Amino acid sequence: MVMVGRQEREWRVAGALIEQDGLLLLVANRRRGGKLEWTPPGGVIDCGETSTGALAREVREETGLIVDSWTAAVYEVSVDFPDRGMRLGVEVFRAESWHGSMVFEDPDGIVEDGRFVEPDEGEALLASAPTWVREPVGIWLGGTTEPGLRFEYLVSGTEPGSMTVKRS
Repeated sequence: MVMVGRQEREWRVAGALIEQDGLLLLVANRRRGGKLEWTPPGGVIDCGETSTGALAREVREETGLIVDSWTAAVYEVSVDFPDRGMRLGVEVFRAESWHGSMVFEDPDGIVEDGRFVEPDEGEALLASAPTWVREPVGIWLGGTTEPGLRFEYLVSGTEPGSMTVKRS
């Protein structure tokens, strides 16, 4: 019997927590199949980029805002998709200072809109996001995160509508 090893794809992603007067910035992402998903801005870290360098680029591309400085990682998220042969690692940072005006001209054509929201509205909009985005941001909005907090999820299944997500 010959065993063939499963090759996993690893995705490194950075997410941004950008606040203004106690409000959090969320952006509307148009996903495959037309679903609209509200999340904090962020995206894939390209080869050779630092997490915060990639995040500054993604925020500028998605929102037009320029982030001058970031905190250390506020929390991390790890998502394992064994049925899809994929792992997702996310580092989330809070913008310490930023400037500019919001413009939605995402070169990837995904981000359509964005706004600064109060925690209650944020939680309602985040209901459209995957569990591994919604839960950590919701906990952060509630003020209960500690530096170095890590969230780990296991996702079973391959189709978005029928996947099961468990936090470990």
